[in-house]
Amino acid sequence: MPHRLLAFALILAILPAVACGQKPQAWPCWMGANHDGVSAETGWSSDWPESGLEQVWSRELGIGFSSVSIADGRLYSMGHVEGEEFVYCFDAATGKEIWTHKYPCALVDVLYEGGPGATPTIDGTRVYTLGKEGQLFCFDTASGEVQWQRDLQADLDVTLPEWGFNSSPYILGDQLLLEAGRVVSYNKRSGEKIWQSEQHQAGYGSVALLSDDDRQLIVSLDSESLRISDAADGSQVDAFPWKSPFRTNSTTPIVSDGTIYVSTGYNVGCGLFELKDDKLELVYSNRFMRNHFNNSILYDGHLYGFDGNSNLGRVVHLVCMDHATGEVVWKHRGLGCGSLMIVDGKLLVLSDEGELVLANATPEGYQEIASSPLLEGRCWTVPVFFGGRVYARNAAGTLVCAKLP
Repeated sequence: MPHRLLAFALILAILPAVACGQKPQAWPCWMGANHDGVSAETGWSSDWPESGLEQVWSRELGIGFSSVSIADGRLYSMGHVEGEEFVYCFDAATGKEIWTHKYPCALVDVLYEGGPGATPTIDGTRVYTLGKEGQLFCFDTASGEVQWQRDLQADLDVTLPEWGFNSSPYILGDQLLLEAGRVVSYNKRSGEKIWQSEQHQAGYGSVALLSDDDRQLIVSLDSESLRISDAADGSQVDAFPWKSPFRTNSTTPIVSDGTIYVSTGYNVGCGLFELKDDKLELVYSNRFMRNHFNNSILYDGHLYGFDGNSNLGRVVHLVCMDHATGEVVWKHRGLGCGSLMIVDGKLLVLSDEGELVLANATPEGYQEIASSPLLEGRCWTVPVFFGGRVYARNAAGTLVCAKLP
């Protein structure tokens, strides 16, 4: 009898966890904890009401394209208001402001609204942010107190890129890594610069990590090349020319099983690489996936992303591509130059006009499940799904939190 009671007690303990589904611990940085834009969160419904999703709260951040990061019940993002840039910390559940920090900053609105484009990075009790003019900050997550700060233009002897600094900080051990006209490493605790690469034309994405035997390599895409750097000292391993005609390589490389995938707008296209004997070798390249600024997401052997430039509007297609071969499996038109992440095997897409769409992440064709109006105005910033809620913003700075049924 005691053994039966013990077994019954164990079943009762397990059942609530199953019923509630898998819940995330955090979405601490750009593209999430695994840097892949994929969430395994379950326990939510795809049966959305015809009237649209319930809005829990909304806040006005100011102009910008910074996405959100969430940990320990707190949400962080950024925006620009009348000549000042703001870093915000909100209660993720209620939208209540916990703290803010502001500093003077130019809008840098070249051919678009401008404002901050980097997403805050949470690491334990600290959060790191990068401003449009290169203002790098480390804050205490609880109080918002500045722990250290750097001015990238002065510190790296680089000029302001045409569209400002937009690389979201990447944490590797004690290092904070950025693409900023140089690949640079700072000590995340002290802010002391560890190393910097030679100068190049800045890119606008973030860095990625490639493990190679006993080395950790930094993969970055600037506006000149796909670049591989040794994380230990910043020395260049190799670089492969990958230029955009408008100096705007804006995506983050996707590293998977020893391969590196990059994609660029303006009719440049995409390429898959392998690093062999410290040389980048091109596996394939084509013009079937031209990510203007929002990343494709790799899931179950296929890439999902938007092919085409923002100025082409409805001509842009959502594309499913075979990652290994570059073959287009399907494409769907009508979502504009949107953004997406993947959650529990489904595409969560935010169209460039603010429609939130749920579709199956499958190579078996475009299969829409549900949709809901969410925002108005230009929407280029990737949404974040966390804790059964969707957090999304528009260029003007309206941040909304919507609850899934």
